[in-house]
Amino acid sequence: MNPKKLAMFAVELFDRLSAAGWIPALLMRLFVGYFFMETGWAKIHNLDAFTTRFAGWGIPYPAFNAALSAYTEFLGGALTILGLGMRFVSIPMIINMIVAILTVKLKNVSGLDDFAELDEPLYALSFVWLFFSGAGWLSVDFFLREFVYKAISRDKSSIRAGARFVQLGDSEAPHIPDR
Repeated sequence: MNPKKLAMFAVELFDRLSAAGWIPALLMRLFVGYFFMETGWAKIHNLDAFTTRFAGWGIPYPAFNAALSAYTEFLGGALTILGLGMRFVSIPMIINMIVAILTVKLKNVSGLDDFAELDEPLYALSFVWLFFSGAGWLSVDFFLREFVYKAISRDKSSIRAGARFVQLGDSEAPHIPDR
């Protein structure tokens, strides 16, 4: 195979891979969303024990913060699976992971190797990626965006049509019968 054909093949392959960028977003959303929905659900249904752990870690207002964390995980996980408000949902999920790292996990970290073995930074980075990339086309966000774009373009068309009539003047505007 000559170099030019090989280069063209590579370009086509990379274009196809780019077009399939929705697949990793979907897989990430389903995996991470399910994980957080499941762990959040477990924490909600055992909130007393979760609150006790928060108190033991020295987290202020342990009952409030335990409930906030549990419901953030559950609702954030469910919304992540759906791909609904992905960029907004990512923010509290990232914050939840940062708080877990700083208040609980960092106490047991003595170096980069220990830190790299933590799950929480990976989950936080997953949500950072979803924040920037969005939920992908197989998501509620995508369909809502399409709906909004169509509504906006309809409004722009009617505004332009109205502006054209104003520019023509009343005597030159075409007659539109009353309904």
